Amino acid sequence: MSKKIDIETKILQTVRAAIARYGMFAEGDRVLVAVSGGADSVALVHLLHGLAGEYSLTLAVAHLNHSLRGPESDRDAEFVAALARNFDLPLFLEKKDVPGFQRHWRLSPEEAARRVRYEFYDAVASQNRFNKIALGHHADDNAELVLMNLLRGSGPLGLSGIAPVRDDKFVRPLIGLKRSEIMAYIAERKIAFVADSSNRDPAYRRNKIRHHLIPELVRSYNPAIVESLNRLGEILQAEDQWIADAIEPVFAACVLNRGFNWIELALPEINALELAVARRIIRKAIMSVKKDLRRITFLHADSVVGLAKKKRACGRLDLPEGLRVIKDGETLTIKKVGPETSAAVVNYCYTITGEGTTLIEEADAAIKLVEIGTAEVPGFGEAERSRAFFDLDCLRFPLVVRNFRPGDRFSPLGLEGTQKLKKFFSDHKISAGQRKKCPLLLSADKIIWVAGHRIDNSVRLGPRTRRVLMAELLLA
Repeated sequence: MSKKIDIETKILQTVRAAIARYGMFAEGDRVLVAVSGGADSVALVHLLHGLAGEYSLTLAVAHLNHSLRGPESDRDAEFVAALARNFDLPLFLEKKDVPGFQRHWRLSPEEAARRVRYEFYDAVASQNRFNKIALGHHADDNAELVLMNLLRGSGPLGLSGIAPVRDDKFVRPLIGLKRSEIMAYIAERKIAFVADSSNRDPAYRRNKIRHHLIPELVRSYNPAIVESLNRLGEILQAEDQWIADAIEPVFAACVLNRGFNWIELALPEINALELAVARRIIRKAIMSVKKDLRRITFLHADSVVGLAKKKRACGRLDLPEGLRVIKDGETLTIKKVGPETSAAVVNYCYTITGEGTTLIEEADAAIKLVEIGTAEVPGFGEAERSRAFFDLDCLRFPLVVRNFRPGDRFSPLGLEGTQKLKKFFSDHKISAGQRKKCPLLLSADKIIWVAGHRIDNSVRLGPRTRRVLMAELLLA
């Protein structure tokens, strides 16, 4: 038997084993093969084309020109188009402005390219009835990701590496093959491919791990480091799945309500959990909103758990990619706000019917109202700017909290007559951004408190005051 047949036989046996083990294909599947033009994806096309009859697969090729490498990107697209023609396979080719997408969302080039690429694959598959998308990741890719996540301090999910099958749609038939095996197959069959120059750029962390760290680990510590890292990932994938199944009923008990891009959790339920379980619940909630956990680190999840356990009734955290966490009383809401929503301040208005805490999301704050005795009012000079005290009998519920409107006036405590709020802000050197956010408390359409600054004369405490309402501005 020739060397060529030995290599092909071994490669095909490994691919068939991965397909069977992970249930990648069923008879009659329509498979969109993602092809960059590099050795791995080109090998994938050749192997799947040879196995298509065996599994009754219908194949097509998809390629996204990222516009990241100028003429080199265009060359890759032309190469893939020729490859599809040679195999007489349908081709779905598109060019996207990834640099523009990267700038808009403030992402790394790698992350921006990955997102645009997967959106393209999803769209093509959906529009053309492909139920599987085949990707060219292999064992070395998996080892690199496990090691990269280990260096980042990831937990079990990150260390589990690349899933051979994800969402019953994305499949990786080469996951059992090493890069050296793929290159041997390519060389023996004299298969042409194109090289991506960015794969050797040391500016990318993955390239440093691929070309420097792993070779050093092989030389000095463990010649089978790739196999060891893949075994670690496989063990943790199984354990993570077991934990995920066990967590499901606990998670369901914590969910109060949910929508497409938001979820509301019960704080008492979360705070009653062991720390490790609470972290899992938070990560699962983030996943349900964000649809992935990329850029969500252990520190992010732990910060959300910390916010949940704080005694303060209100608070807020902003996580990567426009994700916001809002604590309000006994609820914790995680929602997607996007870059425009998170940066802009819009007009807001809330009605307060009685004592309690009102979250003012647009102001990153909350106002807490509680009736206190006159003896509890601090003396002059002792009161904090974040607290205000009103003669309760001078107020009329419901109260309103809103932000500044043109023409607003009030009578600042200690001054005679009324003053335009715009002048008050200017005199006290309050910036334009702060002016727009600053909560104003109103009673009967009259401003009674510029929160954090001054109350109105009409509601000040006096010798005849019998009941006191304390208002507290809580900043997230």
